[in-house]
Amino acid sequence: MLAGTAGPWKRILEQANDRHGTQPPITEHIAYLLAQANRQIHQQLDEKFRSEGVPVEQWRILQLLAEKNGRTMSELTQAALLNHPTLTKMIDRMVSDALVYRRPDPEDGRKVLIFISERGRALNDRLNRLANVRQAEIIEGCGDHATEELKRLLSELIHRTAS
Repeated sequence: MLAGTAGPWKRILEQANDRHGTQPPITEHIAYLLAQANRQIHQQLDEKFRSEGVPVEQWRILQLLAEKNGRTMSELTQAALLNHPTLTKMIDRMVSDALVYRRPDPEDGRKVLIFISERGRALNDRLNRLANVRQAEIIEGCGDHATEELKRLLSELIHRTAS
């Protein structure tokens, strides 16, 4: 539970339990709502990216490398929200497609750095245009203020629940 919020959350849960017997319905759980929103937006982006033949996860990798080129696999695992085996397979495919390339870390020869290629940058630019269209649709549907508030609340939640 978040520090300093035991009182209000306890009352909310008690009220929910009173209304619904022992447990509130799953649709009232924050984890469920976040997962459902993520799934819907992910599917919509996937549909947009299908024309480029790229899954959303590859776009995240390309965008991360465009923001900071020469990342380690462990950095990418964290930032791209992927487990290591999935990331490794995806990077292998992206290397085969000439979207990214690997180089030894000059500071630590045991590590490998991943870089975006020019072809990867061009693809990332096209994907960003598609992602920005979807983002604009979300903002239009929710409004600027609500979208900024949602982003602030999600960022705060991520920060507070980080382990």
